[in-house]
Amino acid sequence: MTLAIAVLVFVTVQRLIELVIARSNTAFLLRRGAYEVGRRHYPLLVVLHASWLAALWWFGWRASVNLTLFALFMVMQVLRVWVLATLGRRWTTRIIVLPGAPLVTNGPFRFLRHPNYCVVIAEIALLPLAFGLPWVALLFSILNALVLWIRMTAENRALGDNGVSHA
Repeated sequence: MTLAIAVLVFVTVQRLIELVIARSNTAFLLRRGAYEVGRRHYPLLVVLHASWLAALWWFGWRASVNLTLFALFMVMQVLRVWVLATLGRRWTTRIIVLPGAPLVTNGPFRFLRHPNYCVVIAEIALLPLAFGLPWVALLFSILNALVLWIRMTAENRALGDNGVSHA
């Protein structure tokens, strides 16, 4: 197995595990009286991330991996885990508002309001660049910026109204 394939397997498995965790956490929060905000844009997020991963598999499986850029990507994975661990059961891939819940202000949230989005922005650029695919990095960075603009508008509105428990 090449390093590129190993990296792609790692990222794919990681994302699938995160989807299972997110679904469980969403159900947990909904049972406690939470509600979803921004449901209409969620399919865009799913298509964007699935397409990014598919493009990486399609064009990058035989690539030589730039170890410096890959190391930076792995730093983002550590930061991703920090965000998820800080949020615990409050982390989901959706915008879930739990009325009365205080905003999370510890961990990376001491420094940024949306640390997970910073991680995702970096990941979407770094991994294709590590595979020598600058056009994939550029295309998906632009698409991600558009989707994040929609998402963050909805999330910031929700954060202003209530405590929200979301990355």
